[in-house]
Amino acid sequence: MAQRSELRQRKARLESAWSRWVPQMRDAGARPSGAGAPRPDVTESWLRSLGSVDPALDSAPVTDGGAVHRRWLGSPLRRPVDGLAEELRAIAEDAGFVTAVTDRTGTILWTCGGPTMRRRAERVNFAPGGRWDEGAMGTNALSLALRTGRPSSVFSAEHLVTALHGWVCYCAPVHGPDGRVLGVLDMSTTWDRANPLAMSTVRSLAAAIESRLRAEPPRREDTTPVRLTCLGTGRASRGGAPLPLRPRQLEILTLLALEREGFTPGRLREALYGERTVTASTFKAEISHLRRALDGGVATRRYALTAPVSCDAREVLRALERGDAETALGLYGGPLLPGSQAPGIEEWRTHLEVAVREAVLASRRPEHALRYGERAPYDAEVHEHALRLLDPGDTRRALAAGRLTTALRY
Repeated sequence: MAQRSELRQRKARLESAWSRWVPQMRDAGARPSGAGAPRPDVTESWLRSLGSVDPALDSAPVTDGGAVHRRWLGSPLRRPVDGLAEELRAIAEDAGFVTAVTDRTGTILWTCGGPTMRRRAERVNFAPGGRWDEGAMGTNALSLALRTGRPSSVFSAEHLVTALHGWVCYCAPVHGPDGRVLGVLDMSTTWDRANPLAMSTVRSLAAAIESRLRAEPPRREDTTPVRLTCLGTGRASRGGAPLPLRPRQLEILTLLALEREGFTPGRLREALYGERTVTASTFKAEISHLRRALDGGVATRRYALTAPVSCDAREVLRALERGDAETALGLYGGPLLPGSQAPGIEEWRTHLEVAVREAVLASRRPEHALRYGERAPYDAEVHEHALRLLDPGDTRRALAAGRLTTALRY
């Protein structure tokens, strides 16, 4: 109870100082001084922040979610944080904190914590995509740690933005092996849970991340992409050498190549197995085998490719997006993984078939209909389209007429 009373008194003193000084600083450029003034690093941050940040902000500005996910996949912090994720999550949940990892710009890339604290944090966009640099969100522990390169804590009304006066935050920068700041580890909670031990905890966890960064082997210099051929067949190779992937792993690779933003575990499992009952260990084993084949090129938690993969189906879709039916037809080797019955593959197979067929029917070049007609012998509409486009004296009319006659018999 004594600690709670001391925290309440401290909060009241800071709110009084904020109410006295921030309006004067904003309107007259006054500089706080005297016994009641905030500590110097907070004062200096208030002065810098007031030029770009409204203290009445209710939440942090947000970066596009897809871009943030891609940044996290490519971040050097991802692997060490994934390796410590269970420990970070347990500490956050047990202590009533929400923990966040940012990049060097102050954009949050990853968070964990109990559901109650995460909901509270999300109200102020203390979540992936939230921008917490000084220019976006004013004075906070995260922005101070980024600016100084040193651990920092900010309590209650030391925050410039009033929506954060109910919070206390503890941060430590994370340095790469070369000494550069790569981002910040932040542990935040409500003001009444402030604890001096939290700073030593966040320092230790940041040091553990840095240790893992130093222990990581150098990144692969070979950036040769995996080549995935999944139209009319199913095979993958790197630099001309085949990758030993089973059919299920080819299905996973195809789905990840087509949906670059990735899948939650539940959604990927459904795309592969539908309503079939499959054990979690079987599913994870397939993912693990694919990850090993790609030298770790599949992200954890949300499954997405982190290794370069070129895919013929993806290239067909890009060509169609450009209106380039010629290239699309040249690349279209047939149905997507023709032997697969995975629901996600069947859905993409239909999508591709319909998209290519519609491009053929929209084209004014008869050779497109003739080429597609080779793969669709029973598609009478395509053969009729070819006949409409061919000149009366074109000898290819006989080919199109023969195909049409065959199609109409069935």
